[in-house]
Amino acid sequence: MIRIALISPKGPLYRHRGGVWKKSLRYQPLTLTTLAALVPEDVPAELQLIDEGIGDVPLDLEADLIGLTVITGTARRAYELADHFRSRGIAVVLGGPHVTLIPEDAAPHADAVVIGYAEDTWPQLLRDFAAGRMEEEYRQAPGLDIGGRPFPRRELLPGKHFLTSNVFEATRGCVHSCDFCVVPTAWGRKPLQKPVEEVVADIRQQGARKLIFVDLNLIAHRGYAVALFTALIPLRVAWYGLATVLLADDEELLELAGRSGCKGLLMGLESISQTNLRQNHKGFNSPDGYARVVERLHAHGIALQGCFVFGLDDDKPDVFLKTAEFAVQAGIDLPRFAVVTPFPNTPLYHRLEAEGRILTRDWELYDAQHVVFQPRHLTVQELQTGVETAWKHAYSWRSICRRLRRSPAPWPVRLGTNLGYRFYAHNLSRFYNCDWIIGRAPAASRKAVTEQEVASV
Repeated sequence: MIRIALISPKGPLYRHRGGVWKKSLRYQPLTLTTLAALVPEDVPAELQLIDEGIGDVPLDLEADLIGLTVITGTARRAYELADHFRSRGIAVVLGGPHVTLIPEDAAPHADAVVIGYAEDTWPQLLRDFAAGRMEEEYRQAPGLDIGGRPFPRRELLPGKHFLTSNVFEATRGCVHSCDFCVVPTAWGRKPLQKPVEEVVADIRQQGARKLIFVDLNLIAHRGYAVALFTALIPLRVAWYGLATVLLADDEELLELAGRSGCKGLLMGLESISQTNLRQNHKGFNSPDGYARVVERLHAHGIALQGCFVFGLDDDKPDVFLKTAEFAVQAGIDLPRFAVVTPFPNTPLYHRLEAEGRILTRDWELYDAQHVVFQPRHLTVQELQTGVETAWKHAYSWRSICRRLRRSPAPWPVRLGTNLGYRFYAHNLSRFYNCDWIIGRAPAASRKAVTEQEVASV
């Protein structure tokens, strides 16, 4: 019997007993429960799943094999845990987006790394480990099919600690190639799809009435989206997910999404500058059409969580209030703001690196809220504090009232979410600031920061 521990390390935002959000505001992640389901029957195993967002990782953990899933913002924490457990003689496997983006960064901290999606490689790794011949690297092979797989073992994570465990996945990937997005770099632009009947069967066996799709772009393939939305109608569910603004231009698909139970969508609006959008290969977005997107979604009872990033090369000091006020005037139900982040090996990262504008490679700061590069028209401090300014304006009492009146979401939902984000807006500075420039950045990175930057902190 192999004792396997699967761990999701967390950065400061969600880490247990620290961070901005309360545990109850998180939905259950799918990665660990999916990996647990993929353990093959011919490998007898005792499983333990640990999400550091809801509980501590016991450093005296007894296991034969530990797997950690890593995003860039949690890499430093993952490496700390990996080094500790390896020092105790426990084999450690690292996988996830960060490992796929930059495997050479993770390899020194692991006995094996898994690059790409793990549907085939994880079972093979476990068989190899059981036979005493685990390799150092497992790489996703071409032609992966995510259909025909077991349902995630959601029961292995305590549901009481999450807002919901009714989290599902129908597709993976995205057909677009935005410069700052990790998806095309890590996994390419070909979307993968589960058979619609398998998605429906998973929803039925879970008994879900309200659910979340974590797919990055549910409408990446129109034909698949039509089939999925049509199959959801008889289930009479309410669902939330992610899509692009292109949905608003397809009245037939939008109407079908509304009929299928869609109540809210997250869309990456990114910027109110068409120059920014064009330079980062997201020219299909049009700020002039954002208000129309909101109107069309609202007409079908769908609320919009609209996401903007700051720090793109056309951004100047007035961009923060202009964007926040734009979001309020457009009636975006839940505006969100982040710092554009050059994740390793993305086109944005390579461009900024070539220009000498990467200030630190402390991965824990790569969380879409810290500034880790030199903006073109802003100081680091202006960008860091400007994001907070946008949050506070969008979630002032006046702005909340203006948006609440127009939202199609039920009153408890629209009020509760806005109050949650208002709390977040007023706690940003506790966790996201420029202190690392002086106190935490490596010497080489500190030299890259101008004297003006340091003086402004």
